[in-house]
Amino acid sequence: MRALTWQGTQKVSVETVPDPVIQEPTDAIVRITSTAICGSDLHLYDVLGMYLEKGDILGHEPMGIVEEVGAGVTHIRPGDRVVIPFNISCGHCWMCGRGYYAQCETTQVREQGKGATLFGYTKLYGQVPGGQAELLRVPQAQFGPIKVPDGPPDERFLFLSDVLTTSWQAVKYADVQPGDTVAVIGLGPIGQMTARIARHLGAERVIAVDNVPERVAMAQRHGIETVDDTANAADIIRDMTGGRGADGVVEAVGMEAHGSPLQSAAMKAAGALPGPIARKATEAMGIDRMAALHTAFDSVRRAGTVSIIGVYGGEADPFPMMTLFDKGVTLRMGQAHVKRWVDDIMPALLDDADPLGTGDLVTHRLPLDEAPHAYDIFKNKQDGCIKVVLNP
Repeated sequence: MRALTWQGTQKVSVETVPDPVIQEPTDAIVRITSTAICGSDLHLYDVLGMYLEKGDILGHEPMGIVEEVGAGVTHIRPGDRVVIPFNISCGHCWMCGRGYYAQCETTQVREQGKGATLFGYTKLYGQVPGGQAELLRVPQAQFGPIKVPDGPPDERFLFLSDVLTTSWQAVKYADVQPGDTVAVIGLGPIGQMTARIARHLGAERVIAVDNVPERVAMAQRHGIETVDDTANAADIIRDMTGGRGADGVVEAVGMEAHGSPLQSAAMKAAGALPGPIARKATEAMGIDRMAALHTAFDSVRRAGTVSIIGVYGGEADPFPMMTLFDKGVTLRMGQAHVKRWVDDIMPALLDDADPLGTGDLVTHRLPLDEAPHAYDIFKNKQDGCIKVVLNP
């Protein structure tokens, strides 16, 4: 089969690799029809190469048609149309029983001290081949795959794999109540959908921060107020809310945040070291670029909640603890527990009115063989690129 493989920092290529096969009774093989590039894939492209090996298959936002299932898989069968959650969870362990699927104890990567195994996401998370490929082996398929109806286009359901479920959790974690004002920092795909979901779940005002014109225009199409002065965004949000600040803030940027040249240089320097040295440096001294986080902390009202859904990797990030403590801020964060939110989201996806605007998120659809170009334009925000879907 053909698959998108990591070959080095800022270097990926589509190669011919062996087809996956059933290895366990709980496996399935899915022929991929659509697979998206995630903002966190850019972390692998740019700075986390010390946790990858040449030839690793990337991607964790896939859907397709079931080709084969193991003897232990009964809820799906060949021919079914399915979406694959980005985290691999068993559905029956202590964590899964409480809805914490991203912390599944069956698939936790204990040797790395990490949570549930993820598709296509480094040695830290199990080094499982990802979904930017023609075929995907799906472990724990007795639970993970989400069966969806035939008919609507892939984009209606594809983002259950990550974007929709991650954004839904982000809003829930921000404790959004009807009538609230919500701020969203960053208008990449997660920020876009978070802003729409916040409105869908009853927020009176949603104010989003980004300075990329195409992203701002997309948010405005969905009735979102925008702030494009990222350097002064917190002051502007306070002015827009009578000096109080937003009731809840979602930080949807993560380690790709710009605004700190020193931290950016430190991350890139660590990534350039030989693998074992780079891993030790990152694990002991890793510092993320935190401009977006500081904007979130400064934008939230006293006794408000900040939901951190952007992915971070630093072990030595300096937090403004005096400010957070004095303001009485609640912080919630973490990888999305994908299947926890699917039943809540599905009615909106089955509504022909498309209330979440799933038809207005993808800006580029490209064949799998053009994936290296897709990574390049996505990373560099070229050609109005906000979200890319690859079709194997």
